[in-house]
Amino acid sequence: MDLLRSLPIGLYLEQPQTWLHKLDPRVKLVWLMSFLTTYIFANNLWRVLLVVVLILATLMARIPRRVWRQQMVWLLTLCFFVLVIISISPDGLGINYQPRLPTNQQVLTEKSAATPSTPALPTNNQKDYRYLLIDKGPVKVTRRSLDLAISVSTMVFTLIYTTNLYLLTTAPEEITAALESLMQPLRRFKLPVTEMTLTLTLSLRFIPLVLEEIQNLIRSVMTRAINWKKLGLKGAVKVWLLVAQRLLENLLLRAEQMASAMMVRGFTSPHEHRVQWHDLRLKTGDWVAIALLIVFWGVRLAIGTEV
Repeated sequence: MDLLRSLPIGLYLEQPQTWLHKLDPRVKLVWLMSFLTTYIFANNLWRVLLVVVLILATLMARIPRRVWRQQMVWLLTLCFFVLVIISISPDGLGINYQPRLPTNQQVLTEKSAATPSTPALPTNNQKDYRYLLIDKGPVKVTRRSLDLAISVSTMVFTLIYTTNLYLLTTAPEEITAALESLMQPLRRFKLPVTEMTLTLTLSLRFIPLVLEEIQNLIRSVMTRAINWKKLGLKGAVKVWLLVAQRLLENLLLRAEQMASAMMVRGFTSPHEHRVQWHDLRLKTGDWVAIALLIVFWGVRLAIGTEV
């Protein structure tokens, strides 16, 4: 079991360097926020298009299959189960739907013949509209439940995969540099922008350490070949409480080591000990991404607005 490979959430892919890596982190952050906000008040066509765009962007970036295959398969499986469960669940309206036209077409024909002054309803060329799409015993799928299922499943995929793709192709230092650059106007309100970005940098750097500690502790438990049946529920709970206590101690030790390393290097405050990791400049590819972002929002306003 290797959590750092099977569950690389929040980890940065250093090699190979794709065109997503080379984009300015500020531009990628604006794209991220666009993906996370455009599905609000959008129709299902646009939400499905967001999923397709994310998958195509992953393939076009030529990110190694070993990196995204397992994540995408598990996430698509989760979204599929969400789609199925919400589809067969009650739609929340609590109505007993009845068709607009009588089921017996002979009654409609007789009424039309009895009143020749009233034009007959077009029964042959009319649209076949049904609110209840599937009615097989306890399984009932309505138009509203299906619409809600598509909406929720696509939103889950967009929220999780967009953020993961951003963290995969953007280094933690680039993220904090972009946030600090975009948050410069907040300095006028005397907000500690540099301290906030430094805290975010340390938090992002701490995620792999947490996964590594969890992985090492799980391996240590597995190598001891514990007979869980003999321990019972109470014994198993005691073992995992000891593991959790050990995990907390190791994480606090790692945090103390990071603090000591910063103090040894003479770090007193963010303003007196600044390290400029990246020189943020917009290049040709960034301007192309900005132009595509404008087109993206134009398409969203044209076809993605919910009626």
